Amino acid sequence: MSRSIILYIATSLDGYIARNNGAVDWLSGNGENPNADNGYDAFYSTIDTIIMGRTTYEQIINVLSPNIWVYEGKKCYVATTRKSEIHNKVEFISNDITGFVRNLKKQQGKDIWLVGGGKLIDQFIKQDLIDKYIITMVPIILGDGLPLFLKENPEIKLRLIETKMVDGMVELSYVRR
Repeated sequence: MSRSIILYIATSLDGYIARNNGAVDWLSGNGENPNADNGYDAFYSTIDTIIMGRTTYEQIINVLSPNIWVYEGKKCYVATTRKSEIHNKVEFISNDITGFVRNLKKQQGKDIWLVGGGKLIDQFIKQDLIDKYIITMVPIILGDGLPLFLKENPEIKLRLIETKMVDGMVELSYVRR
């Protein structure tokens, strides 16, 4: 059985995954239950591999978690156009990331988490590589920012398999039909 690629991400109600400057300071619910488990730990236990873009990686190591690598124990790949990167926690992929991931799916292991950002997600959508979409709608309208979905995507029919609501946020889980 092949491993699944799962897009697990949050978006504003108007479809943005970050502000124009990359900030994600708005990623919270209504504040009624700030310690609520939104299912992240359960999801995280189902994956052993993480794929992210260069901008997302830099935001993690420079802004969100500069002193601790938050994905310890997971195999992490960063799609980048830069050559000869070295970091002891990640492997940088500078050529065909979608081809690399197609081969990765055939290997033994748990599922693969596609973290982001938008340009990387766009490549995976255009190649129809995402098996499951878990998208959390955060109760905010940003008005502008970095969109989850870029333009000119193929039509992909999805089937809703689960919904959850935690602290005003709604998590929608879809699989391809």
